Amino acid sequence: MGLPGHRRTSSHKRRRASHFALKGQNVAVDKQSQQTHLSHRAAPGATSYRGHAIHVKGKERKLEKLLKKTKKTEPA
Repeated sequence: MGLPGHRRTSSHKRRRASHFALKGQNVAVDKQSQQTHLSHRAAPGATSYRGHAIHVKGKERKLEKLLKKTKKTEPA
């Protein structure tokens, strides 16, 4: 098993660690709803992205549950 030949100095560690800094995220603005979102990702609630329709799994079922819930709470 190999062993390190020389001690890694503190300045060498700091130079190496200088690349570990976090970078800011790229934020884009949706053209239709003017919402901010991460670039190369669809905006929240968007129905299309770059001309393609978005399929959200269970979207219809969630809408049905929401409608049932609102019908129950409304006074008759």
